Amino acid sequence: MKLKQYFFLLFFQLVIVSFLAQETSTSSSISLLSAQNEFVVGDKITLEFKVKKETYFQLYCSNSYGSTVVNPKVIDKKMRFEIPSFLSKKRGTLSWKIINAPDEISGNIFILSQQQPKTIETYLGPPSMDAGGLDYTMLVVIPTDSLDNPIRDNSKVAVKHQFLKSEKSATILTDKLIGYKKIFSPKKSGRMIISSESFGLNSKEFDVNIMPAIGTNFEIFIHRNHEYADGNQITTFFTSTITDRNKNIVSDGSYIEFYITNKKGGILKTAGITLNGVAHSKIVHPDFEETWKVKAYFIGISESNTITVNYKKVIEEYRVSFSEQNRSIKIGPLKSFMEQIIPDGLSIKLSIYQNDVLIKELYKESENGFSTFYLDPNIFENNLYKIIIETAGIKKEFKSLKLW
Repeated sequence: MKLKQYFFLLFFQLVIVSFLAQETSTSSSISLLSAQNEFVVGDKITLEFKVKKETYFQLYCSNSYGSTVVNPKVIDKKMRFEIPSFLSKKRGTLSWKIINAPDEISGNIFILSQQQPKTIETYLGPPSMDAGGLDYTMLVVIPTDSLDNPIRDNSKVAVKHQFLKSEKSATILTDKLIGYKKIFSPKKSGRMIISSESFGLNSKEFDVNIMPAIGTNFEIFIHRNHEYADGNQITTFFTSTITDRNKNIVSDGSYIEFYITNKKGGILKTAGITLNGVAHSKIVHPDFEETWKVKAYFIGISESNTITVNYKKVIEEYRVSFSEQNRSIKIGPLKSFMEQIIPDGLSIKLSIYQNDVLIKELYKESENGFSTFYLDPNIFENNLYKIIIETAGIKKEFKSLKLW
């Protein structure tokens, strides 16, 4: 009985050994002989395999640039596959796999870029930034080799920039194909020059405009020849030099609006643009006694103080004469503050009422100190009317004026 068991165990071991030997023989029908799995772009890449018998296999290759099937050269039970140059000249991982084989055999080849860059691709933006240290521009650098592959990660790139009398250089390392650096704005406005260098290869020069930051609050002033409300002279409003918080003068062409509030609460508006930080704007004097409160705004950014501007009455009295059945109404002479004839263009309003109902308003401007209105009989029939004349803030009323 023991002898039977002994022969049974021996037979079972022989079967297992035979099966394992068959498996080993099958799995070793093709094996990789090449040990190198790292190459530099441009190198000739060859994979060599040992085959147990003269069998024709193919090699499937794939990377980010494309895929292909390579046919072998068979010599003395060895298969040699030459990787096409269009795949071997691109850095990255090249995956391969034997096809048409009873066993699955595959692997990866790592293709490294050349370490010496041939060109430097450089990008910079934005091309301008606000002074003050809060805004920044970003420089992106991509050093590439002769086959247009970005050089290896952790390669050194020097970023250099010059501003006014300051020159600085900083070293960055490439990561995931690129190197980049944020360059923050200085406190002063001006122009910054930026360049980069890698392994002795220099990029071209880039310019960045450092613009003044947003303006701070400012003051306003006035200039005028006299303070009389003659409706003719010009008052000039102007600002102090508008700067940002670092005393940089704001950009030329900045738009400043002057808001004027009169006695009645009405709003007048005039505007100017800055030149060397100062904005000027002009407005005609009112033609009657008035008080203005003026405030300027750098819209959405800053504002000025409020100033009060007083205008004196220029005309104390004027005459009104009627002729031609009261239909011709002559106003004048209109004399200014030195008894001189007031400049042409003073506005005169004539209002016509009938039974206390306004039926017409007529407007004219003075010429040589006078203005004449004519009430046409085809429009204004013979009747009693109330006439109100107003100019230079002086109102005169004529009740029950008969037209015939």
